Amino acid sequence: MDGSGAQEDCKMTDSFAQAMVFFLVVLFGLGLTFPVVAYYKEKPKLKKLGYLFMVLFSLLLVFCLLRLMPVEGYFANYEKMSEAQIQAGLQSMGLLDPLPVQVGRFWKNALHGDLGVSHIYKVNAPVTQILAQKLPISVQMGVLAMLLSLVLGIPLGLVMGQYKGRWPDKLGTALIVLIQAVPAAVYFLYIQMYGTSVLGVGLLFDAANWRYWVLPVCSMSLANLAFYAMWLRRYMVDESNKDYVKLARAKGVSENNIALHHVFRNAMVPLVQYIPSAFLNTVVGSIYIESLYSIPGMGGLLVTCVQRHDNTLVQGIVLLYACVGIIGLILGDLLMVLIDPRISLGKKEGGR
Repeated sequence: MDGSGAQEDCKMTDSFAQAMVFFLVVLFGLGLTFPVVAYYKEKPKLKKLGYLFMVLFSLLLVFCLLRLMPVEGYFANYEKMSEAQIQAGLQSMGLLDPLPVQVGRFWKNALHGDLGVSHIYKVNAPVTQILAQKLPISVQMGVLAMLLSLVLGIPLGLVMGQYKGRWPDKLGTALIVLIQAVPAAVYFLYIQMYGTSVLGVGLLFDAANWRYWVLPVCSMSLANLAFYAMWLRRYMVDESNKDYVKLARAKGVSENNIALHHVFRNAMVPLVQYIPSAFLNTVVGSIYIESLYSIPGMGGLLVTCVQRHDNTLVQGIVLLYACVGIIGLILGDLLMVLIDPRISLGKKEGGR
């Protein structure tokens, strides 16, 4: 009884210590994040540095949170293991080391391409190998969805901006409101319900049949389609009220020429910075859509490993998503520099 009581007290002490560490990490991160955010709002040059800091803090937060999860997520046969075997396993994985040591070891291994091994989803399979198997189909579907949203969303926003207040603008606005106001899960289900019967496809995804790609690609493109059309229309309306447009009209330049060669070009500048991040976020997979159509991609993988408490795999996926966010921010700035010669990486001019 005394030994058992001491063991329980030790477990409670360890849990309390981990909870306190997690709480201190949260306070430390919030204490640094808010000043950084306030600072880079006044200094746009440090904007991306502030984003980077918040992403790194989010990773640290997830890392600490996973350390508070039940240890079942590190063992495939936890129910059959004795306490001594569990402690030995945790010791061999370094999970009993101090938290700063674990964080340092994780980043050191991550920089060498080692994200650990899965303990539940695929026993002893490297996390990088699992991600490499799931990522290609999400990349293919994300590319198709992004191309569709650009091909349809940009012309829709252009027409809405050019014919402001007239019936093309009203129809486009109604479509955007419908997409954004109705919960995505609702129209995703309707698309699947009626689309499968129209295309003659089943509920289980078949990558070899192109008809199985139509519904998930269309579903994944809807949100970005509405986003591009709405903001391009807004930026075009703002640009059309500026002095250089009034001067072009006074010189007798046609409305189509003004819209395409002046208003549209300048309206695209603030919009293009969001295209890379939206593209990469689409590439890594839509959790709900991939689960809905049984697509073996990143979204379904995340749902599965969370349900099965595979902590190491969850950690690797979160790291991948964070890297995707940082890359998207960098590519967005580079794309703005390529489109608008007034903007440089070191200094932004022209009121942008």
